[in-house]
Amino acid sequence: MKPITYTRGQQLPAILEQRIAILDGAMGTMIQRFKLSEAQYRGERFKDFHKDVKGNNELLSLTRPDVIQDIHEGYLAAGADMIETNTFGATTVAQADYDMAELAVEMNYASARIARAACDKFSTPDKPRFVVGALGPTPKTASISPDVNDPGARNTSFEELRKAYYEQTEALVKGGSDVLLVETIFDTLNAKAALFAIDEYFDNSGDRLPLIISGTVTDASGRILSGQTVTAFWHSVRHAQPLAVGLNCA
Repeated sequence: MKPITYTRGQQLPAILEQRIAILDGAMGTMIQRFKLSEAQYRGERFKDFHKDVKGNNELLSLTRPDVIQDIHEGYLAAGADMIETNTFGATTVAQADYDMAELAVEMNYASARIARAACDKFSTPDKPRFVVGALGPTPKTASISPDVNDPGARNTSFEELRKAYYEQTEALVKGGSDVLLVETIFDTLNAKAALFAIDEYFDNSGDRLPLIISGTVTDASGRILSGQTVTAFWHSVRHAQPLAVGLNCA
């Protein structure tokens, strides 16, 4: 494969040749520490919204950006080289559970801007900081039936996922991400939709960002939920030429 010329995050590969780069920790558990109420999740903008939104952490990038910024800055102050955007569930697919699919693009852009501001505040020539645009797995799976009585049933499609991930990728990059992270992968087909969308966006935009891929092994079988071993998973995603591949929540 030809070497990749990145348009952003160009310093990161060189840093990794010299030392370990530190990624931040969890977002959800840090948000829980604030003990936010339903009203605080809603803010003024969504005070009359027809569904409960408490627990929709991505919404906080719009209603409580101060909370997200505080979490980012805490990780950066502790020495993190990279911080993930607050976008684990910021796809149209995931936000549909809250009837907020139409806000997904705005959530991604706003989340990337918050992380960008935090990184810019802490970056120095000797220790640059990087915004990692996070693309989560969605609550749906393209490979596994949601109905034990109908093994062939699916609650999403490759095309639905591809479209959602394309929109997410575009907003994350426009918001200022340096790196993209496809994370907590439990279904390789979902991940392939994300990787296809990312590559499609790169081709259309001319941008090229370092890519990190992270799967999750959910039990003692040593396999991800859709059945692959870690080795098989690697062979399924290596074509994307990721800067790094790993595991999280495993």
